[in-house]
Amino acid sequence: MTSARGFTALVLAGDRKSPDPVAVATGAPCKALSPVGGRPVILRVLDALEASGRIDATVICGPPAPALAACPELQERIDAGRVTWLANLDSPGRSAEHSLARLDAQAPVLLTTADHALLTADIVREFLDGSLADAADATLGLVEYGAVAAAWPGIRRTVTRLRDGHYCGCNLYALLNERGRGLVTYWKRAEQSRKRPWQWIAQLLGPVPVLSYLAGMLTLDAAVGALSKRTGIRIRPVPLSAPRACIDVDTVTDLQLVESILAQARQPSTQHVPASPAESQ
Repeated sequence: MTSARGFTALVLAGDRKSPDPVAVATGAPCKALSPVGGRPVILRVLDALEASGRIDATVICGPPAPALAACPELQERIDAGRVTWLANLDSPGRSAEHSLARLDAQAPVLLTTADHALLTADIVREFLDGSLADAADATLGLVEYGAVAAAWPGIRRTVTRLRDGHYCGCNLYALLNERGRGLVTYWKRAEQSRKRPWQWIAQLLGPVPVLSYLAGMLTLDAAVGALSKRTGIRIRPVPLSAPRACIDVDTVTDLQLVESILAQARQPSTQHVPASPAESQ
């Protein structure tokens, strides 16, 4: 079994669109450098990864080289060898594929995104330890939508509604071996349908599972089992306990939500006030 230590973290830090609305709202040269809670969001992610004790090396794909001058602390980490920088391509899937080809083929990889503003060391540990608890080539983090909605009433996220539960993705993937890295190829093909789960299921799984999904009969185990069979990759979901694990900063409304969560965390004695609804990635 792979050790819980020894992971390489790959952080995707390129913008999906230009100009990125979060970058525009914050005056940053790109989203990854947008301040969240007074700190560039990518540094929040890197801090969580480093503090987890599970990461031996960290690679960031993006932000674009000219933008690095706007974040001296990130440039210092790159110069010191704490972080390796690679240029991003024109989509997350292509960037991930491009970066993985340059990593040690034997190293297990944690794949995440630079806008994962609420990522914590505890979430990283829970996900990676859970990823190693079962025989798998690749895993993906999930949280129950009910827990998210209970924490922030009115919140809007992309939800995959299955017979045995409603789930939100967390932009956390563990690619535990060379076979597991092949999942990125399928992800790249389906990333245009990420807002339409039934299309994602149809492209990845084929017509029978999508009909089952539309009929409300598809279960999580059946969906993951069909995906594993179709790809030849042993894939397992890893349920996570922290609702915040599914919240990234994809829109200005997301940014407002995250800022409210961080502000509340700094004042633990205050009464909970539901945050504004947030659009999902």
